[in-house]
Amino acid sequence: MTSLPIVKPQEINLDGERIQQAGKLLTEWTVTGIIPGAAIVVGRHGKIVEPQFFGKQGPENNAETVRRDGMFLLASITKPIVYMSALKLVERGELVLTVPVTNYIPDFAAHHKESILVHHLFTHTSGMPDMLENNVALRQSLAPLEKFIRGAIYDTVPLFQPAGTGLSYQSMGTLIVAEIVQRITKKTIAQHVRDEIINPLGLQSTWLGRGDFPRERLVRVETPEYQIGSKFGWNSNYWQDLGVPWGGMFSSPEDMAVLCQCMLNYGEQNGVRLLSRSMMEMATTNRLNDYPDLPEPIRRSQPWGLGWRLNHPGQSGSWGNLLDRSVFGHTGATGTMVWMDRRRDGFAVILTTGIRSKAPWRLVSLSNIIASAFK
Repeated sequence: MTSLPIVKPQEINLDGERIQQAGKLLTEWTVTGIIPGAAIVVGRHGKIVEPQFFGKQGPENNAETVRRDGMFLLASITKPIVYMSALKLVERGELVLTVPVTNYIPDFAAHHKESILVHHLFTHTSGMPDMLENNVALRQSLAPLEKFIRGAIYDTVPLFQPAGTGLSYQSMGTLIVAEIVQRITKKTIAQHVRDEIINPLGLQSTWLGRGDFPRERLVRVETPEYQIGSKFGWNSNYWQDLGVPWGGMFSSPEDMAVLCQCMLNYGEQNGVRLLSRSMMEMATTNRLNDYPDLPEPIRRSQPWGLGWRLNHPGQSGSWGNLLDRSVFGHTGATGTMVWMDRRRDGFAVILTTGIRSKAPWRLVSLSNIIASAFK
């Protein structure tokens, strides 16, 4: 397995007591049932401290102890990984970000979406909706990914026009990027992510969807009320196997640490060059400044890179009160968070299985403790 070297916190100038404090908090939350399970790993200077695991493998009362080889549902942390796989095509000249999406998907012009450039899909400035209007109905019918793609192409109506004049988080924009990738490469998006991200980095416990991994390795998560008792919830065979590009990836803490270190290294890890340094700089700095008609307060306070979000200090969506707006990463609805800080040359991977929207402050509290461990 290609994993980062494990060292004592003091060897990478981290305060071990602070990291233990984060662990105590997660122990308390999982023992009392506030969240079912979790894992954290903190890294710096190309090394990590021992990954910690907490709680149970699922939300059920009789669930087994969380597995050391458990694979967590990343939810929306999937998005920037899919976007990175698409940026590989940009570097090869097969995809251009500053052309209309209709250059690659002509029918995307439905409902006046012809002004949307590929670039807008990476920065959540396209005006695309987050989910389809019939999202729940599609899941209830156990629809294949192709039906979601058709809906995103033909049925979506922009929330604002023209693109680049507003900001609205859009899972369906990620799906359209995945479809562009599929049309260019003639591969499924899962195959493309495998070939361009997973295999080059030597990730042993990561896949878009379940893939061929034993289902018992997948860590089960707390689910929203509308999913309880259904056959389409986050823990269902259907959803685990579907591998949606906006939120269906499974991974381990150690694999995510390798990816984070690659990002900190501007696209190079263990002798493998994933993306060029110039591309990584573009992907992890504020691209909203590129849009002349985007309101200045949004550009300044809610920065986005290409697929990667930058921290929003002072906003309710901030990842931590010790992190500035140059820190980049992502969160997921299942209670996940990763952030990378080039100034500190470090990162944090926080994977929980408690619904984030119920108490987003939990991840922020953990993030604050971990960030304070960096000396």
